[in-house]
Amino acid sequence: MSASVMSEGRERAGLALALAVMGAGWGLTQPLGKIAVTGGLGPLGMVFWQLILSILILGAICLATGRRLWPRGGAQVAICLAVALLGTILPNTASYHAAAHLPSGVLSVLVSLVPLMAFPMALMLGAERFSFTRLAGLGLGLSGVLLLVVPEASLPDPAMAVWVPLGLVAPFLYACEGNVVARWGTAGLDPLELLCAASILGAGLALPLSLMTGEWVDPRGPWGAPEWALIGSSLIHAVVYTGYVWIIGRAGPVFAVQVGYFVTGFGVIWAMLILNETYSPWIWTAMALIVAGMLLVQPRPKGVLAPSGAV
Repeated sequence: MSASVMSEGRERAGLALALAVMGAGWGLTQPLGKIAVTGGLGPLGMVFWQLILSILILGAICLATGRRLWPRGGAQVAICLAVALLGTILPNTASYHAAAHLPSGVLSVLVSLVPLMAFPMALMLGAERFSFTRLAGLGLGLSGVLLLVVPEASLPDPAMAVWVPLGLVAPFLYACEGNVVARWGTAGLDPLELLCAASILGAGLALPLSLMTGEWVDPRGPWGAPEWALIGSSLIHAVVYTGYVWIIGRAGPVFAVQVGYFVTGFGVIWAMLILNETYSPWIWTAMALIVAGMLLVQPRPKGVLAPSGAV
C-alpha cells in the first residue's frame, strides 16, 4: 500500500472521528436545551444568546482570516436572512417549545428527519431526480413517525402525541434551509461569512421578539442549572457549527451531513444519561426505521449548512 493511500486513509479516519465528536456535541445540546426551557427560560431569549455566542466565535474567525462580517447587496442580505430564520430562529424556537412537552430523545429522533423532508422539496425544485429507493426511504421515515404517535405505549404519556407536530417543525425548516442554499446559492459568501452574517441578522431579530413576547432571558442572574445549561448548549453549538463548516470545506457537504446519524444516536444516549429518560420498544423501532430511511434518502447537495439535528 502506497504512502499516499495510507495518508488518505488516516485523514479519512480523522475526519470521521471529528464527525463523531461533533455529533456527540450536537446531541448534547438537546438535553441541555430541555433543562434550560423546563427550568423557565424563554425560547426566544435562549435563541438570542445562542446567536450572540455564535457571533463572538464566528466573528473572531472571520476577522482573523480577513473575511467580511456583514452582507453586501440585496442578494446577500436575503440569503443571510433566510438562513437566520430557517436555520436558527424559527426551528430553535419551535424545538425549545416542543422540549417542554416531549422527551429529549424523541426530539433527537425527530430532527433526524431532515434529509427525508429535504428530498421531496428537492424533487419539486428540480434539484433531484425521482428514485424508488429514495421513495422507500421516505416510506420508512413516515412509518417511524407513525410509530411514535399511534401506539399508546410509545410515548411516556399518550397525551404527548399532540406535541409531535411541533417537534417536526424544526426538521422541516432545516430541510427548507438546505434546499434554499442548494437552489439559490450563497450570493458569493463563503460558509463562515454566511453563518456569521446570518447570526448578526438573527440576533437583531431575536432581541425585540424576545422582549415583546416576554421570553427575554436576563443574563444578570440569579444563575442556576437552566442558565448554565443554556450557556453550555450555546457554546457547544457555536464551536461545533464552526467545525461543521470546516468539515464541509475538507470533505464536502455529502460527507459532512452524515453528522446527523451521530446527532441522533448521541442525543438519545445523552438524554438517557443526563435526564434518565427511558424508551419503549416502539420508540427504538421508530428510530431504527427513520435511520434506515436516512440511509436510503442520502442527500447529494452542493451546499448544505444545516445538518439534521442542528440546534
